[in-house]
Amino acid sequence: MTPKPITHSPLVSIECGENPAQQGFTLIELLVSLMIFAMLAAAGVLLLGNSVSAQAQIKARLDDMAAVQRTGGALAGDLGQAVPRITRTETGTLAPAFWADPQGDTQPVMQFVRGGWDNLGDLPRPSVQKVEYWVRQGRLERRGYGQLDGAAGDEPAALLDHVDDVTLRFRDAQGKWREDWTPTQPDLLPRAVEMTITRTGEPPVTLRFLVAPGPLEKPVVEGASGA
Repeated sequence: MTPKPITHSPLVSIECGENPAQQGFTLIELLVSLMIFAMLAAAGVLLLGNSVSAQAQIKARLDDMAAVQRTGGALAGDLGQAVPRITRTETGTLAPAFWADPQGDTQPVMQFVRGGWDNLGDLPRPSVQKVEYWVRQGRLERRGYGQLDGAAGDEPAALLDHVDDVTLRFRDAQGKWREDWTPTQPDLLPRAVEMTITRTGEPPVTLRFLVAPGPLEKPVVEGASGA
């Protein structure tokens, strides 16, 4: 019988110097790996930057909406408690109970007296307050007075920035909207006020407020002689 030749197993045919685990990466493979890592890192930085920018824009938008809501709340609180009180300016001239002039920044947009002014510190002042709304240097400001007649106003508080224009309309006792307020009696108040605020880069915002009921307009009787 012819003996079979002895064959070697593949596992033992590999010499010590040919082990693939000891070969490592080539230079080209290393460069490709670094390029892929750099691309992933750049994409991550870009995504993080866009996320931070979007969060900043959302925060600015929310802050702007909150400022508009605070402005509407201040106007609603003041106009909702308006009282028919004629006052005197710092120079001593009489001012009607409700005065409005949206033209220019040398005069207030609105001036009136409101009630319900809490005096928690028991200061020597009345429970009513004269307030003014101004548009100056691109800001809508609110200014209050410690006293009603002949006193200087307090430091104004800024409500809105980037204000380009403010237009007003007033609703009278007959339900008609007017572009200006020129009543026949100095103590008359409008029934409602509409304020349209135009700001830089923003669509106009229109706000409407009810005014506390004041005295009724006295009818003019033709042919009647005054006492």
